[in-house]
Amino acid sequence: MQHMFATSFAGQEKPPALMMRRLRRRQEALVGRPRGRLFLAVLPDAETSARIAQTARHLRISHGLAGKPLPPENFHVALCRIDEGVDLSLGRIESVKERVARIVMPSFAVGFDRAESFRNGALVLRGEDGVMGLDILQQRLSDVLDGRPGTARPFTPHVTLLRDAHLVPEQRIEPIEWTVRELVLMHSMIGRMAPRQLARWSLGEG
Repeated sequence: MQHMFATSFAGQEKPPALMMRRLRRRQEALVGRPRGRLFLAVLPDAETSARIAQTARHLRISHGLAGKPLPPENFHVALCRIDEGVDLSLGRIESVKERVARIVMPSFAVGFDRAESFRNGALVLRGEDGVMGLDILQQRLSDVLDGRPGTARPFTPHVTLLRDAHLVPEQRIEPIEWTVRELVLMHSMIGRMAPRQLARWSLGEG
């Protein structure tokens, strides 16, 4: 798998230590020391993100929801949660990068054709046959991160649109599809800032 870093760090061999120090200082400065999350995800392209945003607005209006939709640039499908805590370890990131680089998988199409609310209030996009590639990628990532092959892990591929106390029953939507060409390592401070891209890997040509 071809590896690259977020655009602002392209061509460098590893994330600058300065970026890591700034992230840690930002975390420590936040009131209440919120918990951070390190995870692997795939992102829709800009055109698809705009379509997802339009779908989110339509569902919000048609169901009378008060929850604010996520910004288009925040839409993603989380595949594997790696760490959760206050500190962001550069050593841990390097270990994850080394393991993820072992994955061999071509680019693939993904499609979501329904919307529904989870019990926690998250209104999401879901799919069946259209998300099989995500199932495969998540299993391969879990295997390399665990260090050994394992049985299928519980996984429900989805894109979160917004959160609201009113739960929306499952319904069909106009399919939203795109080609997954990259895997992204992301870090977020829960409830405080948008996820940051720490590294990217290009999938092979399908």
